Amino acid sequence: MASTIRCDIVSAEQEIFHGDAELVVATGEIGELGIAPKHAPLITRLKPGKVVVTLPGGEQLDFAISGGILEVQPTVVTVLADTAVRAQDIDEAAVLAAKAEAERILSQKDPKMSMEEAQAQLAMSVAQLSALERLRKTLKH
Repeated sequence: MASTIRCDIVSAEQEIFHGDAELVVATGEIGELGIAPKHAPLITRLKPGKVVVTLPGGEQLDFAISGGILEVQPTVVTVLADTAVRAQDIDEAAVLAAKAEAERILSQKDPKMSMEEAQAQLAMSVAQLSALERLRKTLKH
């Protein structure tokens, strides 16, 4: 039997995932991180993007996060995100509209939203679309 580590993914609103994992992959500020059981303790900031949790048995779950903090302890890895969503819960039409709005604001410097807010919205939209695309590929196989 493969060894596991407990994984908790929590947003400001709710707990998104709680369970055992063989591997957790997320994008830190300086690159992609793979957290396996018995990983050394660490704390790092996460960029907006995806988190992939590999469950015992090999099934992978995709999540899109807006950025946050990753904490690794000997028996648990915790992702604390402002916003997080499971790939299967993503509303593609809403994400595409948010992406288009962020791109419009960035190109026109619209005062309705700051550049930083528009960039964060764009990054989250791209992360959600990426997670959705990976989910679709997984369902085809």
